[in-house]
Amino acid sequence: MPSVSMKVNGKSVTGEVEGRTLLSDFIRNDLRLTGTHIGCDTSQCGACVVHVDGEAVKACTMFALESEGSEILTIEGMANEDGTLGIIQQAFQDNHGLQCGFCTPGMVMSAAALLKENSSPSEAEIRKYLEGNICRCTGYHNIVKSIQSAAASM
Repeated sequence: MPSVSMKVNGKSVTGEVEGRTLLSDFIRNDLRLTGTHIGCDTSQCGACVVHVDGEAVKACTMFALESEGSEILTIEGMANEDGTLGIIQQAFQDNHGLQCGFCTPGMVMSAAALLKENSSPSEAEIRKYLEGNICRCTGYHNIVKSIQSAAASM
């Protein structure tokens, strides 16, 4: 089997994978980083969003082998060094931007990508950016509030 090496949340990792192994499966099953959720396997829901070389990517749309040599950031890497919640994660908690929590990792990772591009997005810009992320619980109001709160804190 082919081998793949990358940096995940700042740590070098290597694993043997079949050519058809999705990055989402490698992250969850091989690396045991289960914060990256798999909701649809068809790139519809956004629960599996991670950052690959600084860009938000749906990990179910990419083979693990395609990430050879890349730097991957998952929801686990969004926490502070001491293990406390990062700014965006804390904003989601403080503003009730989650209910069941299934979409939350993807929402947080997408929010981080948005705030990297636009440090003070409007409500309309936030809603537009999140079009690739589906939440079946919240109606998005508190998710938008959470991202606005994070933007104000950063």
